[in-house]
Amino acid sequence: MQIGGRALKEIDGALSAEGIRVGLVVSRFNELVTERLLEGALGYLRRAGADPDDLTVVRVPGSFEIPQAARRLAESGRCDAVVCLGTLIKGETDHYDYLASTVTSAIARVGLESGLPVSYGVLTAATSRQALERAGIKHGNKGVEAAQAAIEMVHVFRNLKSEI
Repeated sequence: MQIGGRALKEIDGALSAEGIRVGLVVSRFNELVTERLLEGALGYLRRAGADPDDLTVVRVPGSFEIPQAARRLAESGRCDAVVCLGTLIKGETDHYDYLASTVTSAIARVGLESGLPVSYGVLTAATSRQALERAGIKHGNKGVEAAQAAIEMVHVFRNLKSEI
């Protein structure tokens, strides 16, 4: 890209997972959906060249526990990125709204405080069908997208470090 005839410095990421250590935190609650998200994320990482020894899957009871495990992974020094996978389905009470807001904020905070790429693959859906559609049935697989984002951000961070 150029402005005024001068080239701008651009820092970009890549999608190769070779040599990148990834922690994946997945909720057991709504397991029919979260297992599809995990399968999508792991499938992408394998295709992108990840070594199975560089992948760690941590299972937690529900979406509320995802940020806690993500923080431990980030603090461990054993991961270059953390992928958070879960599903929240709206019910008849306000519980969904509080949980979605809290989990989203806490996952973002883990990334900001740890300095590691922490990607968000927590579905917030109105119905179980909608969640399944976003887990690979109809509208792509958000687990794949979360894994891609994590890998790309690892490369962006590495490139930023070498440029700054």
